[in-house]
Amino acid sequence: MSDATPAPATHDLGGAPRFRCTPVEPDDAPPDAFGKRVDALRQILARKGLMSVDELRRGIEAIPEAEYHALGYYERWLRSISGLMVEKGVVAAEELRP
Repeated sequence: MSDATPAPATHDLGGAPRFRCTPVEPDDAPPDAFGKRVDALRQILARKGLMSVDELRRGIEAIPEAEYHALGYYERWLRSISGLMVEKGVVAAEELRP
């Protein structure tokens, strides 16, 4: 039997070992208005069969490292959702530019 400390939880960046971190403290605060809108969009797209939670996670894990760390939680979701909708041809990338 080993005396080694168990591995800590892994961050969302595709399980990359360099992003291992300590366990995350739960945040019981409700999402703000932006977070609620992004989650509503996710739910609508899922109900219409346009995306799954697994695809959402894949999109989040595909965000380049520097961008990932610069975005907030729901901003990552929106980045993933946007990328998925472009990937699937639901919207054109040009339609999402400000």
